[in-house]
Amino acid sequence: MREEGWVPANPAPLGLAAFGLTTLVLSLVNANLINQGDAPVVLGMAFAYGGLAQLLAGMWEFRTGNTFGAVAFTTYGAFWISAWLLLTQYAKLIPPTAVPSALGAYFWAWAVITALLFLCSFRQPIGVILVFLALTVTFVLLGVGHAGGSMKTIHAGGWAGLITAGLALYCVAGGIMKHQYDKPILPFTVK
Repeated sequence: MREEGWVPANPAPLGLAAFGLTTLVLSLVNANLINQGDAPVVLGMAFAYGGLAQLLAGMWEFRTGNTFGAVAFTTYGAFWISAWLLLTQYAKLIPPTAVPSALGAYFWAWAVITALLFLCSFRQPIGVILVFLALTVTFVLLGVGHAGGSMKTIHAGGWAGLITAGLALYCVAGGIMKHQYDKPILPFTVK
């Protein structure tokens, strides 16, 4: 039973932090800023933080009645878990000649749901809207790059992912600061 006057914490900063930090690390690989051999460092983070923590944030958003946050965080929590499964279990089952088109289709599918969420984000703070716009661009570039075998396009997707991560982490800071200081501190991050 809740105490009178008890207000639950906002799960959005956790969901955005899990998304932003995991996106940052993967985008460093995709942008070719760290060696491709370092890519396995993303796997644990993708499963535990990007996947599970974000999935939990999505479930907690359902409890607050925030349908947009619930769908977004649950969707991208599932994205990170699926990416972990794809890279650790299932990619080796794809015939080598089909890997580019398979990865292209994977990223295109995520671009579609992301574009849909972008269209549904216009009542969110501007920072969140920009996260979804940048993420749509990221997935489109990764889909095109993988399907066409273009490392330059994949690297461009990595750079777009770095912008996406930066925007998400900026929104994280704004959400936590609003709670800590009882007023909005960073513009464009909270209502």
